[in-house]
Amino acid sequence: MKNNTINKKEIEKFSKIAEEWWNPEGKFKPLHKFNPIRISYIKENIIKTFKINQKKTPLKNIKILDIGCGGGLLSEPMCRLGAEVTAIDASEKNINIAKLHSKKNNLKIEYICTSPEKLKTKNKFDVVLNMEIVEHVEDVDFFLKSCSNLMRKNGIMFVATLNKTLKSYIFAIVGAEYILRWLPIGTHEWDKFIKPDELINILKKNNLNLDRIDGMKFNLLIDKWDISNDKSVNYIAKFIKN
Repeated sequence: MKNNTINKKEIEKFSKIAEEWWNPEGKFKPLHKFNPIRISYIKENIIKTFKINQKKTPLKNIKILDIGCGGGLLSEPMCRLGAEVTAIDASEKNINIAKLHSKKNNLKIEYICTSPEKLKTKNKFDVVLNMEIVEHVEDVDFFLKSCSNLMRKNGIMFVATLNKTLKSYIFAIVGAEYILRWLPIGTHEWDKFIKPDELINILKKNNLNLDRIDGMKFNLLIDKWDISNDKSVNYIAKFIKN
């Protein structure tokens, strides 16, 4: 029986560059560019699903678990929108940086160095964020099962990842890592990418049904990310637990 989803090699890779998390011009620059579209997608879909009346802090009382939170790039905006955020990462370095940054900004976020299968909590979460993480874990099936166990009935899981296509190999690895040098070489391994159908099937086994799936595309002309119909490279999906 597998009881661990941590891929040590992946953790070491991100721990090495942990100091860079909050530098918008540093190693995580692509993620900083990516963040606005992720935030609005998550926020709008939570509001719609839970039928929240728009307020200054629309996510008030929503319990969010941010998995593979890194330095807190998504945890902080979610907290600012009013959510009760628990954020986990298997890299102690990442967690320390995230804690420091949120403290500096007077944000109350519970950061824990752990993985979903080891998280001890009485809470069931309304929302689970798996953003750019499934392509870095050891066992996707077991990882997603562990995440599902932490969710309440009718809760939402968001998964953003890379499709396993020739185009994703060319764009996300050859283009982004080797040619444009947007990402450190070795950030991604193509054989760990996951096709939408595969993801949908794994989550179905764990009582999560697909609600919607969208592509995400970078527009070089305006230097920003947009939601798109093209899911051949990056895609984001929303699942609801039944």
